Amino acid sequence: MSSTAHRSTTANLDRPIWTALTTRQAHLGLSDALARRYHPDVAPFAALASDTPAAYEALHRLLQPNEQVALLSLEPLAGIETLQVDHVGTLHQMVAARDEAGTVDDLDVIRLGNVDAKEMLDLAQKTKPGPFATRTHEMGRYIGVRDQGRLVAMAGERMCLDGYVEISAVCVDDEWRGKGLAGRLINILRKEIAQRGETPFLHVFSHNTTAIRLYEKLGFELRREFVLNRIGRADASVNTARHI
Repeated sequence: MSSTAHRSTTANLDRPIWTALTTRQAHLGLSDALARRYHPDVAPFAALASDTPAAYEALHRLLQPNEQVALLSLEPLAGIETLQVDHVGTLHQMVAARDEAGTVDDLDVIRLGNVDAKEMLDLAQKTKPGPFATRTHEMGRYIGVRDQGRLVAMAGERMCLDGYVEISAVCVDDEWRGKGLAGRLINILRKEIAQRGETPFLHVFSHNTTAIRLYEKLGFELRREFVLNRIGRADASVNTARHI
């Protein structure tokens, strides 16, 4: 890959939601010329073509009353006409900094799909790895581990952009924590992503030091920080905040 092409694909990480929704995951979103969002059954994320009043108005048109979406920015957003904005926290964007060499332990690891959708949603709601809805599993490949038929761990792919694939929904049932399942699943996914010629990345809240230490151990490095903003319509009669 030329240095120019590498800079171009790296720049995609500066706007991961917009890039995914205008390219490989456009079919999973709702769009306006100036604003895009994932279908609410897929993910709560949205993005703008530019930081302008017209773009925020376009986002307003994509929102239902009492509905909220998450928007990434470099600074906390405030004072947007027609929209209510809450600062959720700071996200670390981490990128795999080295190739994973050797073999990975994929013993008992299974592929997950539509037939597993309800169990995947149940596990995510129980362990709360981040936003996960009824169609989130359509965003990419998902893998998991079962114990006596019960899904006890999973991880998968979320945002997909040219050159990069996000690892997300890494969750392990409380009874199975401490057995190295999260690291195993991440390593399997990152190896598969690398074999496709792409680079794994992920997002994690800055206060989640336990997860950050695990990701660093697995070879991920901090690339940049984002502010996660929760946005809803200011004319909504009831505030129905969602976990984002």
